[in-house]
Amino acid sequence: MGFHAYSSPYDWSRIAGYKKTAQTVEGGMIDLSVGSPVDPVPASVRDALAGGSDAANAHGYPVTAGTADLKGAIDWWFRHLRGVDLKSINAAVVPTVGSKEAVALMASLLHLGEGDVVVQPKVSYPTYEIGTQLAGATVLKVDDVADVESWRHVPNVKAVWVNSPCNPTGEVLGADWLADIVAAARSIGAIVLSDECYALMDWRSATTASIAPAAESNETTAADAFNLSATPCALNPRVCENSADGVLVLYSLSKQSNMAGYRTALIAGDYRLVTDMAEYRKQIGQIIPGPVQAAMAAGLRDVESVREQWRRYHDRLIRLVDALRAHGYDTAMPSGALYAWVRAITGDCWADMADLARIGIIASPGEFYGAPAYLRFSATATDEAIDAACARLRAA
Repeated sequence: MGFHAYSSPYDWSRIAGYKKTAQTVEGGMIDLSVGSPVDPVPASVRDALAGGSDAANAHGYPVTAGTADLKGAIDWWFRHLRGVDLKSINAAVVPTVGSKEAVALMASLLHLGEGDVVVQPKVSYPTYEIGTQLAGATVLKVDDVADVESWRHVPNVKAVWVNSPCNPTGEVLGADWLADIVAAARSIGAIVLSDECYALMDWRSATTASIAPAAESNETTAADAFNLSATPCALNPRVCENSADGVLVLYSLSKQSNMAGYRTALIAGDYRLVTDMAEYRKQIGQIIPGPVQAAMAAGLRDVESVREQWRRYHDRLIRLVDALRAHGYDTAMPSGALYAWVRAITGDCWADMADLARIGIIASPGEFYGAPAYLRFSATATDEAIDAACARLRAA
């Protein structure tokens, strides 16, 4: 039957009118909506891409499961940055053409369909719901996935989406909460789908993550506090009880290495499930190009560039959150991810969108994420754009 129909409020064309208004403001529009990276791709990644441009994996068909070098880089990354030895928990990995296609195809590749139920947070990345709809399965939205009693007794639950750090709220789930989710899902034969694409953007360890003007922030302390392993992984032995069975983790290099245009991401976890997915992906041609596989391996190994990007986003978020508070929004530094999530001053995201457009600022309407009384402001803008937005928010 092919893909089933889907419906979603997640349509960026809906903000076109607000952009037209913002573009007429002196100084132009400042777009804090989509969350597309703007900073340089690390030199190590660009060098690897160039070096792989005429390798065997470039002029020949690329390997679906990834080159030996890429596999080695993924294993290294999980061991050293996430505290996970993939082999010891019987986990396999397959690279994906960005994380969005992995999310959108997940329910279909798991052979879910009519009568099957997929649980997700009520406030969340909209592609979880779209992917479930494409497979013909049923979406069950709950206030808090960590409240396992809200879904474990529902008939036919086959998969549970977890997102930590969360887009859009920035919430981070602790290891004990993740462990409870994994245990509850296993008890009913469901699969845990843990979207950890913002895993390395964790602000809780930074002592400067209080609301203070940028000039007063202690950047040295923030750098010292940087901890790549702060956000728990669903494949951590403590969480999954030393077995990847029934657990799949997604990760992307789009934000950590500014590689959104490279389309580099991965699925890791349950050996049987990942191996099955890899076979289907091979047949439908969902394969990362050879030179990009080399670039992905370099990005995973270049920890210092991730540290540098962490500092950029951390500092931008502090400045942005402080200005939003000055403007009248009740907000605080998020625990993780790259967004300030705020309740609309008017109580309606679209009314606030109109007010912000009149000072040249575009945010994301909370309705896109299931919360029409909220707005999302992205820190994926240049320092100059962030500073200009902050100035306008304070002056308005």
